[in-house]
Amino acid sequence: MTSIESSRGQRVAIDPLDKARKIDGFWQQRVIAEMNDYQFKVARLEGDFIWHRHADTDETFIVLEGELRIDFRDGAMVLRAGEFGVVPKGVEHKPYAAREVKIMLIEPRGVVNTGETQNERTAPNDLWI
Repeated sequence: MTSIESSRGQRVAIDPLDKARKIDGFWQQRVIAEMNDYQFKVARLEGDFIWHRHADTDETFIVLEGELRIDFRDGAMVLRAGEFGVVPKGVEHKPYAAREVKIMLIEPRGVVNTGETQNERTAPNDLWI
């Protein structure tokens, strides 16, 4: 295996739930693998996030443990462990977790977790775990 492949999480088994459990704090996503220009990220979430949107890309949320509600201006989507949902590009949304939830995200490299808004919840990009 080349170092480039292993550094991108390729040709190795990855346990996303185990990786998520290693993250300190909430709303701090970490990259666990890359495929082409897409990154697989894990995070621990609890409480309310902020309303935001991603103008140029869809966003996939996969719940590894717990329950996540994603609010939209016209309704909500509830995802439980083993389920996933896709938020279309340009759609304003706000994740919420009543209790701790562990998720995996699939999105293009460089996507800012708070969309066009920069605040204390904005996580740095390209941090690996």
